[in-house]
Amino acid sequence: MKKMKLLYIMLLFPAIMLFIFNYLPMYGVIIAFKHFSPGLGIWDSPFNNFEHFKRLFTDFMFIRALKNTLLISILKIVIAFPAPIIFAILLNEIRNQKFLKVTQSISYLPHFMSWVILSAMVIEVFSPQRGVVNFLITAFGGDPVNFLASKIFFIPVLILTDIWKEIGYGAIIYLATIASIDPALYEAADMDGAGRFKKMIHITLPSIMPMVIILFILRLGGILNAGFDQILNLYNPLVYEVADIIDTYVYRSGLEQFQFDYATAVGLFKNVIGIIFILGANAIIRRRSEHGIW
Repeated sequence: MKKMKLLYIMLLFPAIMLFIFNYLPMYGVIIAFKHFSPGLGIWDSPFNNFEHFKRLFTDFMFIRALKNTLLISILKIVIAFPAPIIFAILLNEIRNQKFLKVTQSISYLPHFMSWVILSAMVIEVFSPQRGVVNFLITAFGGDPVNFLASKIFFIPVLILTDIWKEIGYGAIIYLATIASIDPALYEAADMDGAGRFKKMIHITLPSIMPMVIILFILRLGGILNAGFDQILNLYNPLVYEVADIIDTYVYRSGLEQFQFDYATAVGLFKNVIGIIFILGANAIIRRRSEHGIW
């Protein structure tokens, strides 16, 4: 510790921030079990005999939000999760370094923009009056489509824009893993006459699989996180039926309707489910392979 004291001092600041903003507020979770009154405060508000949790499964709005959350999250796992893996493998095959750097820079850029900015761009691109997409549709003889107000097209737009925003940044960790692969494996494959595709399938992909598994387990832990910032900035009442998720439901219940205790109960339920998923996924994968988070 004496030799690394400067590193420990640097670590101290994020640890303090984590404690203040992530651990100290946990005492407020108790209002999920109470009839919270701001006048009485957290400790003096009366307990409600699990009333909020009983309400969860009789509330149509919550059940709809839960179904939407699971659907959107599963689609993102199935479609968006593999995208950075494929992109990283393809980037690794680019031999022109200038083209590689330009491609990486362009793909990283959307990650560093908030959904407030990106949603404005998405709204313009898909606008029925001004959007590029509808301009192409009408140019080929079709009728303009209001994608963001359509129950059919809204979720595909969510998936595509989520991939667009995160594919470049998500590929970084896989590129770092690929860079650590022993070059002797590729040299041996060359001597055996393996082409690029064979090397990708039999060397690159198996080598990054431990990292893929770890990130997949962590992603399962957030299965009830379907993208609050993205949906909040893109959805509207016309698509509530397919786009209202648990996080937006909590936002409306807590901050708009001032049901702080009920919104806390919903959030607590979501986090408990997330813990169950991450523990279960890790246990199943550890039984079938040597990889896992712990």
